[in-house]
Amino acid sequence: MLVRVIAKSTLRDFWIKHEDAEQPLKAWFNEASIARWASPADVKVNYPSASILQDNRVVFNIKGNTYRLIVKISYPFGIVWIRFVGTHNEYDKIDATKI
Repeated sequence: MLVRVIAKSTLRDFWIKHEDAEQPLKAWFNEASIARWASPADVKVNYPSASILQDNRVVFNIKGNTYRLIVKISYPFGIVWIRFVGTHNEYDKIDATKI
């Protein structure tokens, strides 16, 4: 089952403010949209540097680790919810396990 990413508009809002993030975020979205992630191990196959957190959250490094993207994945339903996208400074101010 292909995953469904919700919502691209969150990424778009971010790249409007950070133009250098547009292409890397579009690339991540396109790759995630055709992924078949059934478990955290499946995510790690394509994204070995991704951090797997509790409660099915995953942190992706975007643009050479310039930005961070946090998603929550429902593996049985194939849904990826974008929970956060931001700079390292913004990331350091949040609790990635609860956002």
